[in-house]
Amino acid sequence: MQPHNGGHPATPRRLVLATRNAGKISELRAILEAAGLGVELVGADAYPDVPDVKETGVTFAENALLKAHALARATGHPAVADDSGLCVDVLGGAPGIFSARWAGRHGDDRANLDLLLAQLSDIADEHRAAHFACAAALALPDGTDRVVEGTLEGTLRHTPAGTGGFGYDPILQPLGETRTCAELTPAEKNAISHRGKAFRALAGVVGALLG
Repeated sequence: MQPHNGGHPATPRRLVLATRNAGKISELRAILEAAGLGVELVGADAYPDVPDVKETGVTFAENALLKAHALARATGHPAVADDSGLCVDVLGGAPGIFSARWAGRHGDDRANLDLLLAQLSDIADEHRAAHFACAAALALPDGTDRVVEGTLEGTLRHTPAGTGGFGYDPILQPLGETRTCAELTPAEKNAISHRGKAFRALAGVVGALLG
């Protein structure tokens, strides 16, 4: 597949999101539609032969750009990728890029959450500030790229609450809220979330670069 070169094709430009998570695809698709962008968004599962990319960067932005560039090169289409995690002030910003594998095994949400709570067990409420961070990157097959970031500030509960969301959602209480992210409805969470903010900022970049 070759990338489009100049001009405006009659069919919508295809944009590939580096995820196989249907929820994340739906979230970005809704944001792009709300921005009035006529692009066709598909997930990485539309290209099953494209391998996953190792996240070897040391920042969220580096990891997002690594994934976006790899997918753009492999598919010949503009690609979007994001990387996100929880940053705890008293831990110097950790778990950060290691959020998904904080307990040692990638994607074990409960183990990650339990380990973090144990590490913070003696930390008083006034020192439990934390934020979710997300970097979202757009890369074109010609190597052009842009990256934007979004954050959700909050404090960490001592015990999990709520059954929604995933990851560290049950322990982060957004500033101004009495509920954790896991107790918010999906619409409430998307309106304030780090990923929602980053994706909405990225919509403007998509509009500028893809036309």
